[in-house]
Formats: sequence, C-alpha cells, structure tokens
Amino acid sequence: MLTGKQKRFLRAKAHHIDPIFQVGKDGVNENMLIQIGEALEKRELIKVNILQNCLDDKETVAQELQDGTASEVVQIIGNIIVLYKPSKDNQQIQLPQ
Repeated sequence: MLTGKQKRFLRAKAHHIDPIFQVGKDGVNENMLIQIGEALEKRELIKVNILQNCLDDKETVAQELQDGTASEVVQIIGNIIVLYKPSKDNQQIQLPQ
C-alpha cells in the first residue's frame, strides 16, 4: 500500500510519461494484463489510456488492472490511469519513506 507522500512522488514522476496502452470497447483481457505486467516489470510506472468507446467505467478498469497485474493505482485523472509496481530485477524508482 502506498502512502500519500509516495503517491505524490509517483504522480510527479508520471507527469511527463505518455500512455503506452489503450483500453477499448473490449475492455481488459488476459493478453492485455500479461503485456501490462511485462511493461510494469521493465518500467515500474506506466500510464494506460481509456478510450471513449470503452463500455466499463474507469474505476472498474483500474480495479481490473490493479488486480490482474498485482500493481498499485497511483492516480486516475480524466481517462488516464497511472499504475506502479516495483520491479523484481531492475528497480529504478526509489520511493520516499
């Protein structure tokens, strides 16, 4: 579980990152969860864009992504979800205590 201070730190880091995944009308599927999990292992912090034709609401999509990838939702702003998961092999982001 992330503290408020850690979430603020991660939001600041994520500000300049572009979304690398899009969730469309099919919603979240198994293949997408695998790819997002791999991207989180490599980058630790990613953004996911929810397209307008997505049938699920953004909170549901965020929960599915969080549960499916064992990551933390840092922020939901507009139609963008920021996810964080510390890397097992290549940890780059040092969170404040």
